[in-house]
Amino acid sequence: MLQWVIGLLALLGVSQVDAEDPYFYYTWTVTYGTRSILRVPQQVILINDQFPGPKLEVVTNNNIVLNLINKLDQPFLLTWNGIKQRKNSWQDGVLGTNCPIPPNSNYTYKFQAKDQIGSYTYFPSTLLHKAAGGFGALNIYHRSVIPIPYGYPAGDFTLLIGDWYKTSHKTLQQSLDSGKPLPFPDGVLINGQTQSTFSGEQGKTYMFRISNVGLSTSFNFRIQGHTMKLVEVEGSHVVQNLYDSLDVHVGQSLAVLVTLNQPPKDYYIVASKDFRGPFSLQLQCCTTQTHKPRFLDPCLQLLHSNFIGQCSRWNLTSNAARPNPQGSFHYGKITPTKTIILANSASFINGKLRYTVNGVSYVNSDTPLKLADYFNIPGVFTMDSIQGLPSGGAATVATSVMPVSLHDFLEVVFQNNENTPQSWHLDGYDFWVVGFGSGQWNPHKRKTYNLVDALTRHTTQVYPNSWTAVLISMDNQGMWNLRSAAWGRQYLGQQFYLRVFDPVRSLTNEYDIPSNVLLCGKAVGFHP
Repeated sequence: MLQWVIGLLALLGVSQVDAEDPYFYYTWTVTYGTRSILRVPQQVILINDQFPGPKLEVVTNNNIVLNLINKLDQPFLLTWNGIKQRKNSWQDGVLGTNCPIPPNSNYTYKFQAKDQIGSYTYFPSTLLHKAAGGFGALNIYHRSVIPIPYGYPAGDFTLLIGDWYKTSHKTLQQSLDSGKPLPFPDGVLINGQTQSTFSGEQGKTYMFRISNVGLSTSFNFRIQGHTMKLVEVEGSHVVQNLYDSLDVHVGQSLAVLVTLNQPPKDYYIVASKDFRGPFSLQLQCCTTQTHKPRFLDPCLQLLHSNFIGQCSRWNLTSNAARPNPQGSFHYGKITPTKTIILANSASFINGKLRYTVNGVSYVNSDTPLKLADYFNIPGVFTMDSIQGLPSGGAATVATSVMPVSLHDFLEVVFQNNENTPQSWHLDGYDFWVVGFGSGQWNPHKRKTYNLVDALTRHTTQVYPNSWTAVLISMDNQGMWNLRSAAWGRQYLGQQFYLRVFDPVRSLTNEYDIPSNVLLCGKAVGFHP
């Protein structure tokens, strides 16, 4: 037996579904519990007494009916990171689409893993609950009739990587509310622990599904003495290449195959980040047994060899969730309906730190935008509160919503003029990541786009003082959250909603409001 030891180095309504697709029923209870994560007892969020929460493993097109019981002292929601929720933003689990579940209450999510495969996660979308746990893996496996572009692995392991704080989530939230950014993390966890063990047999190949579930930190991931074959990124099968290490940014997921082709002994799996401060002593202690990991200066990410790995190419000849090849939709031949440029910035509004998109810092309404839109409730949001270009004016706050039409084809440029890397996520969709570059984007940069075999994914990084361009087919009607995946930035306003709309109400475009919908704010008293 070849044993692998993970040594973590702290460098730092009922959906409309096909009747033949099976249903799976779950009951999850959310509670507080005490765990000694970094050798210090602290309050964490448990799901069914588990930290991290239970792993959801389903097959493409399975229907999930999940009753979530909230036993916390605060309202709570889970969101399903990367699940497209086709025509069903009612189940997205964010404050713009759902009322939070009150304490000692429950809500039943009903959704389908429609036409998807891959490695995904779920986590709390309310307040700073994510800093206390409540996250877990959601793996969608292919149907038996769909071939995969690699041999079946001997085992399938899930690794949830994340930065971690000894400080409670309520104290972290108070710090953000006072206008302070999140401090440096106290450590790094994989699967909720500082050290775990995975075992395998020499000569066999294993799959590792790696997701960054942390609040703000990007990681470099490597396995001592072994190379990793990248095979899947957030539901896309990729052209397979070997890597010594890979960067995994906040909110991102990927899957690699590793063959245990070295002599049997303990090998370290390392998730590292160049934190500043009190981590050097632990680093010196922990790295004496293995090769010293490479630490990444975020400002040099564009020059890092693994940047190539982040731009991996789509495997156009393989199948994913359906029999047709992944490249059958020729995105590069479609003229975009419009171009949207989104610039993030750190600002001070009324003397407190806020993060903005095009000069607007998002504030939550007590009425979910989706309910306000459905019931035509005025005064909750306006669709001229954020523009599709950076404003250059003074920062403001608003419950910002940007309108787009169903079947628009968007070019979206994320422009990062800050010295810190960014990570952007869009609920309900994946998008083609067609271009990266340093400095300011301009129309001439389109000549550098990959219009043939760019990956589709739901979360993309944007390097410091750089830009990232994506193309999105707006084929999923609803109210969808576009946000920073760095949760402190999201909490302080770096987000907004896309209202994807068709004036003709039809179940072909979007499912009707669920019969068990929770009502809150100005929606109280309305009837589904």
